[in-house]
Amino acid sequence: MASRGVFSWSVAMLLVAMVAGAAASTKHVVGNSTGWTIPPNATFYSDWAASQKIFVGDSLVFNFQTGTHNVIEVAKSDYDACTSKNKIGSAINTGPATVTISSAGQHFYICGVTGHCNAGQKLAITVTGSSTTAQAPAQAPGGPAPAGSTPTTTPPPSPESASGPSATKGSSSATSLASGFPMAVAFSLVFGFLI
Repeated sequence: MASRGVFSWSVAMLLVAMVAGAAASTKHVVGNSTGWTIPPNATFYSDWAASQKIFVGDSLVFNFQTGTHNVIEVAKSDYDACTSKNKIGSAINTGPATVTISSAGQHFYICGVTGHCNAGQKLAITVTGSSTTAQAPAQAPGGPAPAGSTPTTTPPPSPESASGPSATKGSSSATSLASGFPMAVAFSLVFGFLI
């Protein structure tokens, strides 16, 4: 009789771990350890974006020093022309900055400092819808949030986190689910044997 209760408890814990992993959002550090700056080559940010799987509810972390760069969401035509005449929302001038993605589709970001976008400091991403509910967007201090995203100021990453997995490669909710699943199974098996 006790083993039936342990089995039910183990299955319940496994399901909780799977749901928690699936609902997790991912922080994508734009440019990895290079951050948001004038890139070393013209394809740097497009190469970075191609390596990411970005979902609604995920966030982009733009690491830059306040006063040297900014982040502006723009339409594709402004991205192509490196102009912020028709920007979406307000420029984010305080770094580092986090933009939470709240809609699927293409999103375009540039640095509005003169010459930086033309030097390659621009980012185009494609966001995939998610089966989990995206977090409710919050308004950034100092202005309205850009359509489809929510900018916020983030503290600088610690040296530990800069060298961790989130600083070197983005991941998806599926990765969170996959990493939580073996742990839940191991916990369930150990817990079941102890009782």
